[in-house]
Amino acid sequence: MAVGRVKALRGRVLTFTADPDDVGLAACYRYLEDGLVVVNDGRISDVGDAATLLPSLPAGAPVDHYPHELILPGFIDTHIHFPQTRVIGSYGTQLLEWLQKYTFIEEQKYRDPVHAAAGAKFFLDELLRNGTTTAVVYCSAHPESVEAFFAESERRGTRMVAGKVMMDRNAPEALRDTPQSGYDQSKALLQKWDKRGRQHYVISPRFAITSTEAQMEMAQALVREHPDVYVQTHLCENVNEIAYVKTLFPKLTSYTGIYEHYGLLGPKSIFGHCVHLEDEEVAALSGSNSIAAFCPTSNLFLGSGLFNMARLKNGPRPVKVSIATDVGGGTSYSMLRTAAEAYKILQLQQQSWPALAAFHMMTRGNALTLGLGDKIGTLEPGREADIVVLDARATPAMQHRMESVHGDIAEELFILMMMGDDRNVKATYVAGNKV
Repeated sequence: MAVGRVKALRGRVLTFTADPDDVGLAACYRYLEDGLVVVNDGRISDVGDAATLLPSLPAGAPVDHYPHELILPGFIDTHIHFPQTRVIGSYGTQLLEWLQKYTFIEEQKYRDPVHAAAGAKFFLDELLRNGTTTAVVYCSAHPESVEAFFAESERRGTRMVAGKVMMDRNAPEALRDTPQSGYDQSKALLQKWDKRGRQHYVISPRFAITSTEAQMEMAQALVREHPDVYVQTHLCENVNEIAYVKTLFPKLTSYTGIYEHYGLLGPKSIFGHCVHLEDEEVAALSGSNSIAAFCPTSNLFLGSGLFNMARLKNGPRPVKVSIATDVGGGTSYSMLRTAAEAYKILQLQQQSWPALAAFHMMTRGNALTLGLGDKIGTLEPGREADIVVLDARATPAMQHRMESVHGDIAEELFILMMMGDDRNVKATYVAGNKV
């Protein structure tokens, strides 16, 4: 191994090896009290006890030592809006009014390549500062926003999934495309960026309210032509949204049925929210192996409703579930804050969500739902070295609380989950590089 390419992280290493729903909490993870993660040319080459692996490192290989912190895979966010960084925390409305009053106004600015480039830098800075190394991202309707985002992601070496929103109605003229231009622009961006390095394209009809039948047909054509590309949209977020959707597509029986009719369901299709699903919709998502993205801070902030994890993930027709921030309807870039609000939503429904299950979903679980489990989401040989280092004692209150924790990893994770935020992120690594 060339010395210049080899480095290591030493500390308390935690990675997940199985879904806790399948094997139980005690058997779902690997924890090393004094572990070493060896990185060679951006990939993990070995993980084990530090005492065993340190002697095998090349002379002069740097070792970043975190004696008290936890070293985990980088967080993965499955639903977030890149042009909404200045919309987050906008007061006082529910979904449809919020879009018109705040979001659509802000997104119009992303036609300007300079504005989009500056926005992309801020957005990726925030993700990485919060320990998120991969995200599934909505850009604006403008190709310039997608170009800016992918260019910045490529420069940083992050693995990202992103796409131009397609929307040809019920939005300001400056945000609308047409069925043909939406298709043409999406296809050109897809052909340029999908699988270029660590970038992935996602076909993104925003939601049924902003896409006509003709545009849905064009989205369907893109999926047929590129069946291995991701799809993302919004589904059953708000009761008024659902009622409006049904007036726009009166011949189809359900919101999910619209996407099913146009061939948009599938194992690489991510549906944001899924709060108010009918039984037949759950069955359709389950049968197509589609993904539901749980966006807790957004659902609370916009008053949309309570996501029913048990019904979807563990019901008779199980649906793949991921967790996401949904900034800017969501109120934090932090996956720790997001998990805390998810816990409270589930508590209101008498559903338990242990910290080990939450951290599994934020890392290995989200990676598997995206079909990226062979690349990211775990700390094991062959995986890309996207890593977050967490300090559970980062604030005085957490330091005080941790004094009562005596080696219980599950309790430490729960404290991070309930009290943590960006201040707990000691370091973030992308492909082995500390960023």
